[in-house]
Amino acid sequence: MSPFLVKAIQLLMSLSLLIVLHELGHFIPARIFKTRVEKFFLFFDVKFALFKRKIGETTYGIGWLPLGGYVKISGMIDESMDKEQMLQPPKPWEFRSKPAWQRLIIMLGGVTVNLILGFLIYMMILFVWGKYTLASEDLPMGLEPSPVVAQLGFETGDKVLTLNGKVLENVLEINKFFLLRDVNSVTVKRQNGSTATLEIPEDIGSKMFESGEMIPFSPVIPAVLDSIIPNSPAANIGLQSNDKIVNINGNPVNNWGEFKNNMFGESKVIRLAYERNDRIDTLNIKTSNDGTLGVYPKVDYFSFEQETLSLSESIIEGFDYGYWTLHDYIAQFKYVFTSKGASQLGGFGAIGSMFPDQWNWKGFWSSTALISIILAFMNILPIPALDGGHVMFLFYEMISGRKPNDKFMEYAQMFGFFLLMALVLYANGNDLFRWLFG
Repeated sequence: MSPFLVKAIQLLMSLSLLIVLHELGHFIPARIFKTRVEKFFLFFDVKFALFKRKIGETTYGIGWLPLGGYVKISGMIDESMDKEQMLQPPKPWEFRSKPAWQRLIIMLGGVTVNLILGFLIYMMILFVWGKYTLASEDLPMGLEPSPVVAQLGFETGDKVLTLNGKVLENVLEINKFFLLRDVNSVTVKRQNGSTATLEIPEDIGSKMFESGEMIPFSPVIPAVLDSIIPNSPAANIGLQSNDKIVNINGNPVNNWGEFKNNMFGESKVIRLAYERNDRIDTLNIKTSNDGTLGVYPKVDYFSFEQETLSLSESIIEGFDYGYWTLHDYIAQFKYVFTSKGASQLGGFGAIGSMFPDQWNWKGFWSSTALISIILAFMNILPIPALDGGHVMFLFYEMISGRKPNDKFMEYAQMFGFFLLMALVLYANGNDLFRWLFG
């Protein structure tokens, strides 16, 4: 099965699960409060439905347009825009006849389910598969700083001892901290054995984002070749897997970063020394047009440690992981309001790319948990046509003691709907542009 198809199936399964459970979050409290639900649909049934069946007073079905789902609650101004119903006198079973606190619970139900589901999935993942750790000592050659963080005083080969005074279980999570969280100081161990504590400015995340350096630290790896691209300059000259580059044009090469720094640019002839079977040979080689040789490095010289967790530990750490996942998503949301961030918005293509290209249950559930938390946050935004828009107007009613005018609600719903459609088209247009032009 092709990777594209595997991703597409996982995306469809994940969205179907999340949409149905989200709508159940509205449906169940509505029924508890004796509010009539006329429709319960997975996907939108514009003009026609793929399947529908009426059970009791509710029609259940599957639409053909996979942009979400909905429950149509009697006496509510929603995406159905049923104006005729709203012109009739309120009925006891209608949404508008219920107390504001009951309507608030009904509207918050979907977001609540998505949020709880995301946390529960993370707990399940940690219980079934455990967690992976990577101590700083497990990176024998330390870390390579990007140009932006190198300006703060970080050096190639630094080993992170503490971040904000705490030891990281996974040292590579320092990248997430720098981009999305508050980092005050980092203590590192230098290659010469000395230690240094570096102060980190508050705007380091913004500087990284604007520069495009989304990964400020990378493991330093040796300049050992792994795979060779067929018909590349390296393949044509006879370089092989496990060859170690020792110098280029007489300049010593101690790691892969130094090797790359000598390569990129335009096509040129270089003198390259490499070690094979404890013997060093030298040859002249002409690089490709972009200055590369067509080789990839070995990256399996370090490995993560797997730690098994008990059920209680999984619950505690799963909750913590879910909290920080939500925190990090909200933190990165601020970048959307920059020109660079807006250009990186993605639609279904970007969401689908989150899933593994080969079937992997852990990858599937990890992506589903993340999407569930994203849906919870996005749906609670105070935008008309979203749950958050309805919640916003309900809070206004509860504080002021009066409902917004029905005509105003209709216009607000229409505005929110067209705004959401514009965002959907823009985000998926970005996906199409990236697919066509890279």
